[in-house]
Amino acid sequence: MTRSAADEVAGLASELIRIDTTNTGDPATLKGERAAAEFVAEQLAEAGYEPQYVESGPGRGNVVVRLEGADSSRGGLLVHGHLDVVPADPAEWSVHPFSGEIRDGYVWGRGAIDMKHMVAMSLAVAREFKRAGTVPPRDLVFAFLADEEAGGFNGARWLVQHRADLFDGVTEAISEVGGFSLTLGDDVRAYLVETAQKGIMWLRLKARGTAGHGSMVHTDNAVAKLAAAIARLDAHRFPIVLTGATREFLEGVSELTGVPFDPDDPEAAVARLGTVARLIGATLRDTANVTMFNAGYKTNVVPSVAEATVDGRMLPGREDVFAKTLAEVLGPDVELDWDQLPPVETSFDGHLVDAMTAAIAAEDPGARLLPYMLSAGTDAKSFQLLGIRNFGFAPLKLPADLDFTALFHGVDERVPVDGLEFGTRVLTRFLLSS
Repeated sequence: MTRSAADEVAGLASELIRIDTTNTGDPATLKGERAAAEFVAEQLAEAGYEPQYVESGPGRGNVVVRLEGADSSRGGLLVHGHLDVVPADPAEWSVHPFSGEIRDGYVWGRGAIDMKHMVAMSLAVAREFKRAGTVPPRDLVFAFLADEEAGGFNGARWLVQHRADLFDGVTEAISEVGGFSLTLGDDVRAYLVETAQKGIMWLRLKARGTAGHGSMVHTDNAVAKLAAAIARLDAHRFPIVLTGATREFLEGVSELTGVPFDPDDPEAAVARLGTVARLIGATLRDTANVTMFNAGYKTNVVPSVAEATVDGRMLPGREDVFAKTLAEVLGPDVELDWDQLPPVETSFDGHLVDAMTAAIAAEDPGARLLPYMLSAGTDAKSFQLLGIRNFGFAPLKLPADLDFTALFHGVDERVPVDGLEFGTRVLTRFLLSS
């Protein structure tokens, strides 16, 4: 008997996790996605597809397939997920992070949430559709991508720039960090759909000074200059800006819980959200956090150069004022260079949202969908360059006591098996009505 998508999704997630696709961002130490991409291509070929395997560079594998729909006049729908994961230290974990172990009702391992669970769900659904001869309402493009954890420059961005033909006719897309449940009370659940993302500015800072012996008096110390600038940046608080997506989310929570929402004090509303507060709270303002500092090579030598990196995230529409504020806070002694990825924003309406709502309601009656903004970034930043409208919708029904947001890039990352099966059923319904 042929297994359904829900039957095989946990096994696929486990197998994907066992393939170490660690992306350090450094070509000298990254693992590459080739093995995982080849596994995905084999699974798709076994179901009857002719997958396109594309490498942007040695080992940086991407796989794309298209399932033709009934109405060729409609724009296609892209379902995409990334194959790479961030590093994990086995010494910190309860299980080996690349074991893919299934126990206590969970699939464990690096990538379980970010985002091999969605890769497994979309792969399982794509296989079932092909085996059953299912014709969806419109073209479906399934893409399994490299390098998202380092900005997608060797994955989605490279494909957009060099193989845009693979996405011809696509007008909408779904991917990660949305569609998961948030329990707000006794059997009151909301499913968060990502409709916006903050922009990214990854900064490289440099301060210069006069080199010399550490025993002398120094008034032009590069390390001191940069440390002072970073201390000013760390102390700076950007203003609260209530965007449309965050306002709509907080108003929806208020309606579901009966707790009034004061738009003049959104931080109070966020504070009542429990573990998800860190996710929503980061979308109330721009942020800039120092992540690395490098200077010197010997205790008794004052170096001439000090360097640091800063992870900057800005709300949609604030790119220019964010850059200006950074320059003012850091001061004239600090040189700035950066890579920038744009914000993403769309409205929470239309046929696709209606299809999401119906698919969730069929599996979890009484639940409500709410839009929200993601403080991080996804490959949607690249696909919007093709004019594609992007949503985060990777459906999961989660236990009320699971600190879901802590699992992203965290220790003991895991996904519930019944949540995977639920998500696969929802994704199937959604794709058949989208």
